[in-house]
Formats: sequence, structure tokens, C-alpha cells
Amino acid sequence: MGREILPHERDLRGWLRSRVVAAEDVEDIVQECYCRLSQLSDLSHITEPRAYLFTMARNLAHRQRQRARVVRIEPIAEAEGSELASDLPLPDRIAAGRQELDRVRAALGTLSDRARRIFLLRRVDGLSQKEIAARLGVTEMVVENDASRSLRAILRVLTEPDQNVPAAEEGKAHVRSR
Repeated sequence: MGREILPHERDLRGWLRSRVVAAEDVEDIVQECYCRLSQLSDLSHITEPRAYLFTMARNLAHRQRQRARVVRIEPIAEAEGSELASDLPLPDRIAAGRQELDRVRAALGTLSDRARRIFLLRRVDGLSQKEIAARLGVTEMVVENDASRSLRAILRVLTEPDQNVPAAEEGKAHVRSR
């Protein structure tokens, strides 16, 4: 699926920028699309991946605009009761979050050092390909290729929960060999 979706990321970002006001919203929508795609167990219903991706992004942008318009009205009784409730997550949510973090760390561990740095600079720090290329002293094409391969490798690890450590090591060798 990554092979079918990743080539359209640049077009998707441009298309969203022309329809969504804030750059942060574009990033949120793109990431949400990737998350939702990674959670799909069956991809056989997707005959046109580009159209599917753009439709998903359009729907997410629409929902985001609708949520932004909603004004919450909270009854006074609920507001008083909420002071007693804790803002801390429940223990099962904490455990699930830790497990997901471990899976992300394992996925990052499958990448070469350069690919991991590029991925983190792009996805976590939000740097452009041009900024990353200048910082690391490589071409923008290297940054684009490593970022695409890294995202595919990470999505593969995150969507295959039964994957064991040796398989993760194979992925590491595979990413480095490209």
C-alpha cells in the first residue's frame, strides 16, 4: 500500500494547503490518513489508492472544520462534577500507550541511522526536505527516498503486530541495502 500512497503525499499536501488554512492542519490530516490506512486489515476494496487517499483527506478536513464550528455548552451541574474527576488517564490507557510507544521505538530501530535521522527531522521536527538535506549534507532526492522508505518500513512494522525481533532486524538490513 505504501508504494501506492506515498508517491501522492506531495500532491495531497498541496491540495490540502489550497483548501485548509493552517499548515498544522495539513500535517494533522496527512498523519491521520496514514494512521487510518495502517489500521485497515483488508485493502482489497481499494481499487484507486490516490482517489481513496484524497477522499479520506477531504472527509477528515470536513470533519475538522465542523468540529471547529461547534461551541460546547456544559451544564453547570456537569461543570461542578468535573472538578472532582481526575485529568489523568486510566491505567489501561497508560499501558496501551506504553505498548504503542514500544512498537514505534521498535519500528524506528529497523531503520539505518541516516534514515532514522531524516524520518525524525521530517516527521517530528517538521523540517522541510530542503532543510534536512542542507543539515545532513545530502541531496533532497536522498532525503525524499529515505523518508519514503522509512515511512513504508515503519508502517510495515506497526501494521504487523506479530512481528518478532529477527524480522525487525531483517527490515533494518533491507532499508540499508536500498
